[in-house]
Amino acid sequence: MSDSLPRVVVLLSGSGTNLQALIDAEARQALGANIVAVISNRPEVKGLERAQAAGINAHTLDHKGFDSREAFDAALMQLIDRYQPDLVVLAGFMRILTPAFTEHYLGKMLNIHPSLLPKYQGLHTHQRALDAGDDCHGVTVHFVTAELDGGPAAIQAVVPIEPDDTAETLAKRVQVQEHVIYPMAVNWFAQGKLCYRDGKAWLDNAPLGAEGYRIDSRH
Repeated sequence: MSDSLPRVVVLLSGSGTNLQALIDAEARQALGANIVAVISNRPEVKGLERAQAAGINAHTLDHKGFDSREAFDAALMQLIDRYQPDLVVLAGFMRILTPAFTEHYLGKMLNIHPSLLPKYQGLHTHQRALDAGDDCHGVTVHFVTAELDGGPAAIQAVVPIEPDDTAETLAKRVQVQEHVIYPMAVNWFAQGKLCYRDGKAWLDNAPLGAEGYRIDSRH
């Protein structure tokens, strides 16, 4: 770990497969950042084990111990800010965030969502893509704003939908791309290539379109 690299705090609620992709990228020096802490709102999840195995500070801040969403978010901000992060990464963090929280980290918080945003905000994205008869699906890394899954896209990866797909087979295909584009986005942010400005995502000093930087695995 280099003290000179940007500092990243990861929030999660479950198994942390995207956290593992980030840990693996850091181990092969492809992240350009140090993961300094992992915080879960649920106790004893696999993601915390992954953090501990990698020697990363791991915390549980159980939302059930707070009377309100605002009180939990205030305590979470206090814990995060102890680590003075340059970037906060949501990696399967299953909480709706308050406007005060998203404003506090505006421009330095990323989320990953399993759809080609703006399509299919919210839950059950794979089944919704199948039900709609789409021929492709995918995943988006985006900056977090007060609008749920509504912040500007940084990177999208497109995958095909096969005729015999189920929500489970499609989820697995999407997850492969999640593990590619999330470390890529963090690395770009760490290098200063990717940033948030004027309500848009920018890459190499140029504003990105609504889809962000797009990778199409169908080709």
